Amino acid sequence: MQGEEEELSVSIAHIVQKLKGTALHCQLEKEARGSLFNPDIKLETLKEDIKDFLKASGWEKKLQNAVYRELSVLPAPCHPAAPAEHIKEPLAYMRRAQASWEKRVLKSLNSMCTELNIPLARKRPADEQKELLNKWNEMGTDEPDLSLFRPVYAPKDFLEVLINLRNPNYDVGDQPSFRTHLGLIQVPLNIKDIPELREFFSELSLNTGQLGVDDSTPVPPALWSRTAELFENEHFQLGKKVLAEHDSAAAQQYVRQGCPTALRADLWALILNISEHPEDILYYEQLKSNVIQHDLLSDSLIYKDVKLTASNDDYYFVFEDYLYQVLLCFSRDTSVLEHFAYNSASPPKSYIRGKLGLEEFAVHYPPNGVIPFHGFSMYVAPLCFLYHEPARLYQVFREMYVRYFFRLHSISSHISGIMSLCLLFETLLQTHLPQVFYHLREIGAQPLRISFKWMVRGFSGYLATDQLLLLWDRILGYNSLEILAVLAAAVFAFRAMNLMEVTSLAAAEAVLADISTLKVMPLLQIFLFAVVT
Repeated sequence: MQGEEEELSVSIAHIVQKLKGTALHCQLEKEARGSLFNPDIKLETLKEDIKDFLKASGWEKKLQNAVYRELSVLPAPCHPAAPAEHIKEPLAYMRRAQASWEKRVLKSLNSMCTELNIPLARKRPADEQKELLNKWNEMGTDEPDLSLFRPVYAPKDFLEVLINLRNPNYDVGDQPSFRTHLGLIQVPLNIKDIPELREFFSELSLNTGQLGVDDSTPVPPALWSRTAELFENEHFQLGKKVLAEHDSAAAQQYVRQGCPTALRADLWALILNISEHPEDILYYEQLKSNVIQHDLLSDSLIYKDVKLTASNDDYYFVFEDYLYQVLLCFSRDTSVLEHFAYNSASPPKSYIRGKLGLEEFAVHYPPNGVIPFHGFSMYVAPLCFLYHEPARLYQVFREMYVRYFFRLHSISSHISGIMSLCLLFETLLQTHLPQVFYHLREIGAQPLRISFKWMVRGFSGYLATDQLLLLWDRILGYNSLEILAVLAAAVFAFRAMNLMEVTSLAAAEAVLADISTLKVMPLLQIFLFAVVT
C-alpha cells in the first residue's frame, strides 16, 4: 500500500511539473485572479468558491483533459529512485540494442552526407528563402533531383535487427517443447493471450454495435438496414453529446465503437487534447519560419520519402503539399524531444565543426531528434482526410506520433512496442492457426516477413482509407497499438485457405499483396470472438 502511495505521489508530482508554465496554467491563474472581483467569491470560503467558479466556467474540464493527456503518455510507475534510463526502457539488453541500431542509422546518414558532400544543415540564401515562401502551398510541383539520396533505412532492415535480438539471460534450450516459439522473434516478452485480448477489447464483441461492421452481419437486409440505421443514429447523437461535454476520457471510451465520419476530426482532437488557441497557430508559423530560413539534409529524406510513397498512392497523392508542410515543420519542433523521456530511443546529436565530442557544442539533429525513414510520411497521410488547416493537422500528427507512432520504429519491451506486436502476431498464428503457421514456415515464408510492413506503418497505405480510420479509432479508443497485431493475424486467418496452397514466399506475398478491399471490423470481431477458441 505504501509503495502504491509513493508511485501515486510521484505521478502527481510529475503531472504538476509538466503543467506548470504551460499556457493552460497561465490561463487558470489569470481566471482565478479575475474571479476575485466576483461578488460571489467570499473570503471565508475563498478556496471552494474559486473551485466552483472554475468548474462553472469550464476551466476545470480543461484541466481534467490536460491531466488525462499526461496520464495517457506517462510511463509505467517506477521506483522513485530508478534512474532515467529505466524509465525509458527497463531491460538493459533492449537499451543496448536500441543504441546499436541508432549508431547504424547515424552511420548511414553521415556516410550519405560525406558521399554527396552536403552539409547536415545550412542557412538558405535570401533569394532561396523568398522562393520557398512563395511556393509554400505548392511544394508538390517542385521536382528536385533526389536520385542520389536514399532512405537511411527501410522497415525490412529494421526487421532484421529485431529478428537477431536475444535476451542474454534467457536460455531457450536445445530441445523444443510445446512451449517453444517457432517464429522469428526469439525474445520473451509479456503479451496478452486470446482471453486477455477479448477482455481488453470487450467493446468489439459480436453483441456490441460497431460502426464499420454492421453491413457485414449475416442478417436479412431489411432487418439489418433498420438495425444499422438505428444504431448509427443513436451513436451519432451520443457523439454530439460527448463533444458538447468536452471530456477527453468520455471521447476515448466513445470511439471504441467507431467514429461517425462527420464527428471524427473533432473527437480525435478532443481525445488528444488538441486546442485551437492563437498561440498554437503562432507556434506553427514559427516552425514554418525555421524551415524557410534553414535547409537540412533530412529535408531531402522527407522529399524522397513522400515521392516514393504517398505521391504514388491513389488515396494520398493529392495531399503531397500538406505532407511536405507538416513533416518539414515537424523536423524543426524541439518540443518533440520531450517524448524521449519515455522512448527507448535517444535523439541523435551533431557537433559544431571542429568541436566533436564537446557537449557544450552539441545540438540535436534533426532538431526534433527523429530521423525519417522509408514510409514515415504515411503516418501523416491519412490525417489529411480529417484536417484541412495545416496548423491543426500538424498538432494532431505530432500528438499521434509522441503517443503511438514512435513505438513502431524503436526497440523496446513496451506492450505497444513493435517487438511486442511482432511476438503477439506470431504467437496468435502459432497458437490458433497452427496449420497455416507451420506450412508457411516450412516453405520459407515466415508470416512476420509479410505482415511486418503493415504493422510498422499502422496499416497506412495498405487498407482503404475509410477502413484505416476505423482501425485508428480503436487505437485511440484503447490507447494501444496491440490491435495492429490482432488485425495482421486476422488477415492471415481470412486468407488461410489460399495460403495453405502456396509453395513459396513470393506466392504467399502475392496472396496478401492487396488487402485494400478488406473490412477491418468484421475481421477483428470474427477473429477475436468467433474463429479463435
